Amino acid sequence: MRLSHAGSSYDATAHPSSSVVMTETLFESNIRSLSLRHRGKVRDIYDIDDQHMLIVTSDRLSAFDVVLPTPIPGKGEVLTTISNFWFRRMRGIVANHLAMLPLDAVLTDAGERLALESRSVVVRKLRALPLEAVVRGYLIGSGWRDYQREGAVCGIRLPRGLRLADRLPEPIFTPSTKAEVGQHDTNIGFDQVIGLIGRELAGRVRALSIEVYGQAAEYARDRGIIIADTKFEFGLDANDELVLIDEALTPDSSRFWPTDTYRPGISPPSFDKQFVRDYLETLAWDKTAPGPALPPEIVEKTAEKYRQARRLLTDGLP
Repeated sequence: MRLSHAGSSYDATAHPSSSVVMTETLFESNIRSLSLRHRGKVRDIYDIDDQHMLIVTSDRLSAFDVVLPTPIPGKGEVLTTISNFWFRRMRGIVANHLAMLPLDAVLTDAGERLALESRSVVVRKLRALPLEAVVRGYLIGSGWRDYQREGAVCGIRLPRGLRLADRLPEPIFTPSTKAEVGQHDTNIGFDQVIGLIGRELAGRVRALSIEVYGQAAEYARDRGIIIADTKFEFGLDANDELVLIDEALTPDSSRFWPTDTYRPGISPPSFDKQFVRDYLETLAWDKTAPGPALPPEIVEKTAEKYRQARRLLTDGLP
C-alpha cells in the first residue's frame, strides 16, 4: 500500500497518558488481492464478491472539492470509529450497510490486515440513491447564502430576521445532487427528489434523515458538540428497505461546533477542516487541482480537532 510522502508521522491518540506515538499515515491503499471499484476523495472501495465490498478510509483530505497532497495522520481511523459508533447507535431507527463477514476472511495477510483494520469496514452491496440527504439544524454555509437572497433554503421558507448560525425552529431537509470528485454538489428542492426516486421513497428518506439527525444532535449536544448540519447517503437492499451507507455524522460529513463557544451572528469554530480552509484562504491558490501542500502545524491542529470530536462523541475512547 502507498503511505504518506513523509512515511511515518506522529499521533498522540494511542492513550490519554501516552506522549508521542509513531504511526504510518495512509494516503492511498493498494490491496493486490481485491479489485479496486472506486477511489473517492477519502475512501477506497474494493469488490469482495457479488454481495460485499471493502471500504478503506484513507487520511486524504479535500478542501474546496480538491484532494490535497498532504494527509492528516489518523483521520481515516477517526472517521471509521465515529461512523461505526453512529451506525450501532442508530440501528434501531435505520439499517446500515455493515456486513457480518469478518475482515480476516477478506484480508488474509496478517500484516496487511493490521495496517488497515482500524480504518476498514466490510459492507453489503446495495443500490445507492442518487442524492445527498442533507439535514440542517442551523443556518450556515450555502443555506445562509440562500436565505440572504431568498428568505428560503431549498424552497423552504424560513422566518425573517434570522442571523448567521442561528438555530432553526426545527431541522429542515435540504437535499443535493451527488457530485463527482472535483465537482460541487448542487442543492435541489424536494420536488426534484420526488422526480429522482419517487414520492413514497422521497418521503421515507426525508423522515428518516430528520429523525436520525434529531437523535444524534441531542446526544452530541449533551457532550459538548452542536451538529449544525449533516449529510446522509442511503441505499436500497433486495427488499427495497432503506439502508444508511457510506459514513454517518462525522466531521467530514457534518459541521460540528463546540457548544461552549457557540454564538449566533458569527461563524463558529468547528471540529474539522477549519484550520485547513483558513490557511488556504491566505494563499494565492485558485482552488483548482493540484492543491498546495500543508505545513506541519496546520496538519497537527487539524488532526487534533478530529481526535477531539472522537473523544467527545465516543465517551472518551482514545
